[in-house]
Amino acid sequence: MKLKIKFKNKEVDAELNNTETAKKIYARLPLKGQANLWGEEIYFKIPVNEGLEKENSKQNMAIGDLAYWPEGNAFCIFFGKTPASINHEPRAISMVTLIGKIKGDAKLFKDVKEGNVIILEKNRENN
Repeated sequence: MKLKIKFKNKEVDAELNNTETAKKIYARLPLKGQANLWGEEIYFKIPVNEGLEKENSKQNMAIGDLAYWPEGNAFCIFFGKTPASINHEPRAISMVTLIGKIKGDAKLFKDVKEGNVIILEKNRENN
């Protein structure tokens, strides 16, 4: 399930995995939200209300990981250290469901500022 993440004048390709949460998010696309920043993590509320998928959950993330945070009903993009990081790798504030991965350069998200609009769209040309 391929998607485009658009912000400012940029877009990044990403791919969602086959989890139930990812399928529900993909079915709701396109989605739009205002970026909240937590270190080098972007998160924003989406109209999906899912619990944690225990078999696909984690707290220690990799740069470029996409996740769903059940406590905030939020879509998360990890592109670097967060306040909870133990080393240089991103770490979520609590357990999240891993839902996908950035296929482009995750460091492009360093240009996102608090409140910027993020748009998630299906990538029709690659599906």
